[in-house]
Amino acid sequence: MTPESEIEMEPNTEAKRIISMEESALARWCRGDPSGFLEIAASDVVYFDPFQAERVDGLPALTAYYESVRGTISAERWELSGPLVQFAGEAAVLTFQFTSWGGQTLRWNCTEVFRRDREGWRIIQTHWAFAAAKAG
Repeated sequence: MTPESEIEMEPNTEAKRIISMEESALARWCRGDPSGFLEIAASDVVYFDPFQAERVDGLPALTAYYESVRGTISAERWELSGPLVQFAGEAAVLTFQFTSWGGQTLRWNCTEVFRRDREGWRIIQTHWAFAAAKAG
């Protein structure tokens, strides 16, 4: 194996790690437990979603917001589709679509920016937006 091959393999391994972290946090979220996301968020995380009038800044503020919805969110089943991880130095950007089924079907576009530090990959920016319904 050449050094170039080793370099190519690391992003693939790291991409799988990041997607796995996201899937684990989403599984907990869909059971009403936001702690999975809080555990992988950096202290300086920022957060956007269509239910917030302004950006949520920092882990304490995100924790307060997530605690306000703890136990109120559930999905009978869910799907993370089309994940793509792009790397830029010690940062990685994960984009995907998320669909959940429960009382209603919800479709989202999500962007998560991760930073690698001594603790591993941590979310520093998260953005959730409504996705258009699929045609057909």
